[in-house]
Amino acid sequence: MLNPTLPLLLRCSDNAMPAITTELSFTTSHLLTYMLQTDKFASPERAAAAAKFLGYLRDPALAKEYRAERWNSPGFDPMRPFLDEERPDWKRDPKIGADLKRYVEIQEELDDTWREVTSGPDEEFERGENALLMCQRVDLWCAGEGEVEAALKHLLNLGRECNDLVSDVPEYVEEFYPGASDL
Repeated sequence: MLNPTLPLLLRCSDNAMPAITTELSFTTSHLLTYMLQTDKFASPERAAAAAKFLGYLRDPALAKEYRAERWNSPGFDPMRPFLDEERPDWKRDPKIGADLKRYVEIQEELDDTWREVTSGPDEEFERGENALLMCQRVDLWCAGEGEVEAALKHLLNLGRECNDLVSDVPEYVEEFYPGASDL
């Protein structure tokens, strides 16, 4: 049985093949896991960096330390918007620099690893991201009853982690009810 909170949409228009689509909220860990499992990284160095970044994301002790270290300098937030524009030399400030030393180390390690992951040639990372997004659509061109059922099962399995989230339906999309009086 399908999860009733998983929004399934039947796409049918003059300019597109019929398809069943959904809106899954993928996270960075979903994306990196998918790219590693399907060998989307062209070099082993970027694959290793992706595995390292996944390790950072899955380490609760590091996440706890990162959140705690962020607030070690009273009255200062290193993640404040536009901080680098307003105060570009905040890391060289003796008090703030000393208070946030471990935070800066963690942030720089995360930034370096992320730059390595996303630095592939031929838009490797963007292509992997698009490939994952394509997984939430199943084309139904000349599909029979069995193929439609298989497509729904595929989307259900794909969305097991994500499908209990409330989807954000765009304002310009209206629900269509056949035989509605306003036609």
